[in-house]
Amino acid sequence: MQTTDIGNKEEGKVWHRKPTPSNTGVMVTVIRSAAAYQSKTVRFLHVTFDTTGDSFLAGDHHGNIYVLDITRNRFRLVQKTGQACTALAFNLRRTTEFLVALADYSIKCFDKDTKQLVSWMRGHEGAVSSMSVHGSGRYAISTSADTAQLWDLDTFQRKRKLNVRQSVGIQRVFFLPLGNTILSCFNDDSIFAWESDTLFCKYQLPVPDEGPRIHYKAFAVTRDGKILAAGGRSNLLHLWCLDTRQLLRVVQMPPKVRTVRQLEFLPDSFDGGASQVCIHSFYSFIL
Repeated sequence: MQTTDIGNKEEGKVWHRKPTPSNTGVMVTVIRSAAAYQSKTVRFLHVTFDTTGDSFLAGDHHGNIYVLDITRNRFRLVQKTGQACTALAFNLRRTTEFLVALADYSIKCFDKDTKQLVSWMRGHEGAVSSMSVHGSGRYAISTSADTAQLWDLDTFQRKRKLNVRQSVGIQRVFFLPLGNTILSCFNDDSIFAWESDTLFCKYQLPVPDEGPRIHYKAFAVTRDGKILAAGGRSNLLHLWCLDTRQLLRVVQMPPKVRTVRQLEFLPDSFDGGASQVCIHSFYSFIL
C-alpha cells in the first residue's frame, strides 16, 4: 500500500506507481504533512465524491480544499478558505461549483476551475455538520445540531427552515438519490423519511432493539436509493433496505476501527454503486 504526502504542493500525482490494493482493499493513503505545526500532520476533515466517482473533494483542518481525480491520477488545490471546513458538497447544477461549510457557521460556494467565490450563505447559529444536494443539483440541505435549512442554489436563497427540540438534536438530513424524499437522522438513532415538498412523514425505520447502540454519525445511500449504510461510534455498520424498511445486515470492521466519520458508496457501472464503500477515519482517507 502506498502513502502519498501532498505537503504544501498545489498539484501533483495521487500515486507515483501503479497502485496494488492491499489485503484490506486499500489502494493508497493520502496525508498532508506540515512540519511547521506541532502535530506535523494536517487532518483531512471531509471528503465528497462527484456523481461519476472519478474525482472527489477533500478539505483539511486549515481550510485547504483539494480536488483528487482518480482516473487522471492528479490532485489540485482549488481553494484556501483560511478556516476549517465542517462539511463539503459537490454535484451542483453548475458542475464546476462546490459548497463549503466553514467554522464561522457560513456556507460558501466556489468555482473549482476559476477559484472564485460565487456566493456566501448565512443563517445557521451553529456549525454545519453536513450538506446534501438534490439529484437535480438545484437544491441543497444544510444541517446543524438544531436546524436543517433548504437552499435554492439558483438564487442561493433559503427556502425553508426546519427546527427541532434541543433535547433530541439532528444528526443529519439529506436527499435520497431518486425522487423527492428526505431522510432525517437524529441523535437517538431514529430515522424518518419525509416528502421534501410537503414535509409529510412517509415512514420511520425501527430502532434496532438487539446489540449495542451504534450512535449513528455517518450515512450513505446507494445510487438507486434502496440501501442505507449507517455507522458511528462503533466498528459496526448497519445496512438498511429502504424498500422493506428492515435491517438487512450488520457489518463488523476490524477492531482498530473505533469511530466511522464518513461513508460513501462508490459508483460502479455494473452494480449502481451498491457494493463498494469508502470509509473516512482520522488523519487520512483510504480507498
